[in-house]
Amino acid sequence: MSEQEGVRLQKVLAQAGIASRRASEELIAEGRVQVDGKVVKEQGRRIDPETAVVHVDGVRVQIREDIITIAMNKPLGVLSTMEDDLGRPCVGDFVRNRKERLFHVGRLDADTEGLLLLTNDGELAHRLMHPSYNVTKTYLAEVPGPVERGVGKRLRAGIELEDGPVKVDSFKLVDSMPGRALVEVVLHEGRKHIVRRLLEEVGYPVRSLVRTAVGEVLLGNQRPGSMRVLNRQEVGGLYKLVGL
Repeated sequence: MSEQEGVRLQKVLAQAGIASRRASEELIAEGRVQVDGKVVKEQGRRIDPETAVVHVDGVRVQIREDIITIAMNKPLGVLSTMEDDLGRPCVGDFVRNRKERLFHVGRLDADTEGLLLLTNDGELAHRLMHPSYNVTKTYLAEVPGPVERGVGKRLRAGIELEDGPVKVDSFKLVDSMPGRALVEVVLHEGRKHIVRRLLEEVGYPVRSLVRTAVGEVLLGNQRPGSMRVLNRQEVGGLYKLVGL
């Protein structure tokens, strides 16, 4: 861009929370910053924050101030839609007053709670939902106990369902109490009711289900109905996961 157009790269990095302007200049000088796929070492380079794609140490940085990604703990009984014609509680009710036009990344059943990502980054959302990117989702399920040995092996090997085979990335017993157990299931499938169908198929119908992670973004101790803006590391991790 010309000397008069755009914003200096070190200022963009500082505004994005990467480092101070002085430290950002050092990052540029060390060749650790890429703009649109090319290493930039010259100081004072101007870019258009609306269109430029910036990576630092190979991880993309979200430099547009109007782009946001939010982690929500979707409560039980809330639909994963932005509005509902029948007036039932939905995700849109929680973000109605935000200035951004957000949409949900994938869905959680009304009877499943936990982590749901909301964003106005269309390309990120598309890739996170596309099966070719194999984005893992982690669930914590309460099932009847005890859980027999070999269940995890069967699930990892693959189970044939009516709409085709599916296998989990990992399965582990988290806790066991008289008559019930907590199990963690990690998979990258996005088919409807997939966790419930899988566990029921191997003899352990789900009593309650919570999604605790999408990729490396964790639900943590968020209260049901609460929302938080993802930090720079989390957003960068999502971009890296889907090749942006």
